[in-house]
Amino acid sequence: MSPVFALSLRSIANRRLSVALTVVAVALSVALLLGVERLRNDARASFAQTLSGTDLVVGARGGALQLLLYAVFHIGDATANLSWASVEHVAALPQVKWLVPLALGDSHRGHRVVGTTTGFFAHYRHGDARALAFAAGGPFADAPTRAQDIFQTVIGAEVAARHGYRLGQQIVLSHGSLGGEGGPRFADHADKPFTIVGILAPSGTPVDRALLVSLEGIEAIHIDWHGGAPLPGLKIAPEHVRKFDLQPKSVTAALVGLEHRGAVFRVQRQINAWAGEPLTAILPGVTLQQLWDLVAVAERALLAVSALVVVVGLAGMIAVVVASLGERRRELAILRALGASPRDVFALLAIESTLLALVGIVLGLALLCGAGAAAAPWLDARHGLQLALGWPSAGEWQLLGAVLAAALVASLLPALRAYRQSLADGMTVRT
Repeated sequence: MSPVFALSLRSIANRRLSVALTVVAVALSVALLLGVERLRNDARASFAQTLSGTDLVVGARGGALQLLLYAVFHIGDATANLSWASVEHVAALPQVKWLVPLALGDSHRGHRVVGTTTGFFAHYRHGDARALAFAAGGPFADAPTRAQDIFQTVIGAEVAARHGYRLGQQIVLSHGSLGGEGGPRFADHADKPFTIVGILAPSGTPVDRALLVSLEGIEAIHIDWHGGAPLPGLKIAPEHVRKFDLQPKSVTAALVGLEHRGAVFRVQRQINAWAGEPLTAILPGVTLQQLWDLVAVAERALLAVSALVVVVGLAGMIAVVVASLGERRRELAILRALGASPRDVFALLAIESTLLALVGIVLGLALLCGAGAAAAPWLDARHGLQLALGWPSAGEWQLLGAVLAAALVASLLPALRAYRQSLADGMTVRT
């Protein structure tokens, strides 16, 4: 160990209180910087896996982003539906393994109602190909034969938590996006309430905020409606709806899975070019990435703020070192009198600042790992966000290298001041 390095360690130990506070400030800023970077990358990955295992999303002719928003995120409305004949045509393609139709348009207290089949529970995947799990109950009846089985619903975790719903409770759906909290009462399907038969576990996806019912249920509540309003003088009781044809004439969109993913572009072209009806088939992963790019400015702004926090932490470290120079004038002068050169004094201050930054970085990494391990189960359960708890990635190592380089550059200021102080300046008594 060189004499200058050993002297730096003793100097740091002699000022351990101020040094400890400085190291903690640097560690917190580094932990924040890396935490934001890791959350940014993990959020991007989780967002891209909002819908996994689905090869294509099919809807009426329109924009890819619009189709993704209303079919997957339940934001906005479709400009047109696709006919049931189109659904049957797509499902009959030889490369198609499964198809799950989606019928949107109704709501319940501000939450979307999604008409679908039990295939939704079998094929919908999110995150790392994880299936939906039930916290209580199970799926609604598939192809119900009894009238009471038609009016069953499975609700998302957020719907249940927000309104305190439980199994067996009856709820009323509303036509369109009206009928929210304080919405108009004429839009309610009050004569045909639905019974909650299942409550989904939190998944961190839009399904948490949705209510799932059968396609037959969607048709049944509109059987005596026309043009968005009840038909005057016509009221069909729930027990009589089985006498009518409940096969949907159209749906909003469809999720499609293929036998082999290598055929996805060929099937996409076949669907888009079908002469029977103008359709749009999109690759959800590609479109999700495009959607994320639209909001990328927010994540970059967040990263910039955390970088500024690191700058403030390093500035505080340098301020402490510079402020201590006034108290250490005599110490540095004695070192010069004992034979230390200006270069040795420069190296002493530079090494001290670098060591403080290095210890702060290591402590920041430890804080990040500890906080990540503690918060990971909660984030996964409540928001479906899977944190990466492993060794820092290449990008994070680059950030750490940038922080250390910035500390080295910042350490030059107090070192240069100490370098320029003369021997006589340290021996002068100031009054």
